[in-house]
Amino acid sequence: MFESSAEPAFADLGEGKRAGARISGVITRLDETMGATVDAVAAFLLLIEIGLLLNAVISRYLLKLPMTWVEELATLLFLWLSMLGVVSALRRGLHMRLTFLHGHLGPRGQNVLNATSDTILLIFFAILLRPAIDLGLLNHAVSSPDLGIPGSWGPAASAISLVLMILTLIRRQLLSLPLWGFVLSCTAAVAIVGIGGTWAAPYLAGLGNINLLLFFGVGVLALIAIGVPIAFSFGTATVAYFLLTTDLPLMVIAGRINEGMSHFILLTIPLFIFLGLQIQYTGMAARMVNLFTMLLGGMRGGLGYVLLCAMYLVSGISGAKAADMAAVGPILVPAMKERGTPGGDTAALLATSAAAAETIPPSLVLIIIGSVTGLSITALFTGGLLPALVCMIALALAVRMRSRNEKREAPARNLNLLGRSFLLALPALILPFIIRTAVLEGVATATEVATIGIVYVLVLGIITMRTISLKRMMEMLVETVALSGAILIIIALAGAMSWALTQSGFAQDLVRFMTQLPGGQTGFLLVSIVMFVVLGSVLEGIPAIVIFGPLLFPAAHALGVHPVHYAMVVLLSMGLGLFAPPFGYGYYTACAIAQVSPDRSMKNMLPYLGALAAAILIVAAFPWLSTGFLR
Repeated sequence: MFESSAEPAFADLGEGKRAGARISGVITRLDETMGATVDAVAAFLLLIEIGLLLNAVISRYLLKLPMTWVEELATLLFLWLSMLGVVSALRRGLHMRLTFLHGHLGPRGQNVLNATSDTILLIFFAILLRPAIDLGLLNHAVSSPDLGIPGSWGPAASAISLVLMILTLIRRQLLSLPLWGFVLSCTAAVAIVGIGGTWAAPYLAGLGNINLLLFFGVGVLALIAIGVPIAFSFGTATVAYFLLTTDLPLMVIAGRINEGMSHFILLTIPLFIFLGLQIQYTGMAARMVNLFTMLLGGMRGGLGYVLLCAMYLVSGISGAKAADMAAVGPILVPAMKERGTPGGDTAALLATSAAAAETIPPSLVLIIIGSVTGLSITALFTGGLLPALVCMIALALAVRMRSRNEKREAPARNLNLLGRSFLLALPALILPFIIRTAVLEGVATATEVATIGIVYVLVLGIITMRTISLKRMMEMLVETVALSGAILIIIALAGAMSWALTQSGFAQDLVRFMTQLPGGQTGFLLVSIVMFVVLGSVLEGIPAIVIFGPLLFPAAHALGVHPVHYAMVVLLSMGLGLFAPPFGYGYYTACAIAQVSPDRSMKNMLPYLGALAAAILIVAAFPWLSTGFLR
């Protein structure tokens, strides 16, 4: 009797497992189909963007027929590309996050942190979904000026992206937890958030600007520590600040995210990432690295010097530091890793070299600071070259110190082999000059210029490789979109956080404090350095310049500080903060491009940040470095 009653029970248990496996298989197949569709659409949009911008260059420069509608359409498609890229990055685990706490926990503790992080993301996306939809409905009646595209198309990209990410997280949770566990954990999280918010709101309302420290200091650090991706830590803290301390609608946050993801100049980021991948694929990067290895192989830290020179050559072309790193990083980072350079050092040097290159023309921040302060753009371009060179020299000294234990023997010089290597590397070496000349001569704008490089590399690749794998090109397009999404969402959510800081009145209080400090020129410059390092860490660079430039430059002039000199000190200090952990999003962008964990690179940043800080003090102490060549 016992055996006969047990058999059906075990049979039912086996059937239940098989049913669960079938359900998991269906969920997985649906998820894979969704992911493949997202990747294909995003890759197609990137191809359209390249074609649009290249067509605009040809039409305007060769045919003298400017196409005014191109920027309008390209900006809209870029928003969709970016939002789909965020989804693709989430699916691939490319969103940058710190994992130092995970490393001190066992598997069970890591699973708890991962589940907690995913639940926080799920709530964050769910909270933003309704405001994104409302923003689309509100803007639907507004049409674009040239093409008449409804204003709802932009916010629709955000809403669809949020839905896709919610589905991705639900799939991830369902496959790692039983259904009842998933429902229970989400219900508990929502209850905690709701009850905690209801209880805390009355107390927080009376704290004033102390809330800035609680939400954007303690809150962001806590979220980062438990493994919430950096970008979404910024976003979650901003949403919590809005919900608990203000009466503003969350539609404002949705609007700021849309705006942060649709700046036309940021289109340079995916274009330069794709250009960098092309250069690797066609072998141009390998040939260039081979030449540099022959020239600098006997030097300690040789490829580190190469990275600094390359950043100095290409920096400012795109107007966005992330795009500059994307142009240089994919070429040199893999080679540096192969040469034995620690990944943490590679990301650290990439970040600090980008910060050191803030003043190299034609830089977008130089143009913006000139526009908001009335300074001559030509004077700023002239004054930016020597300060950047001082910073690069300081970083080169840091490279030498970091590589002091590296033992390399100088290779035998074979002039024939060297000449052959030079000829093979020449197409890659002249690419930065082609790009810079195209911008300076007005052939293409900073946003369009990468398309010239893409076509140039593609033609050379076809000639040298005879054939181009369409499958590999598709993979590169998808890789570009995913990496771009991981970078752009950091910029967008950091921008939303900076807007919240601005609206709090923090900016006015800080300026009042600055102008009342004693110490004359020296004290003002030192305090400005510290202030802009901090602002660069918590604010996106351009908003910081727009907010504080018109206020502080008259004060600097009244104290006898040359405005061009002050501009260089401000921009370099802001760059130091922008690329310094734990808040500077530029640091996480560099880690994303170098494909290195941020916590792995953090300690490697210290010597390079120290060298850059010393260089900034030198620039501040010797105004001639900024003004010596001004007429």
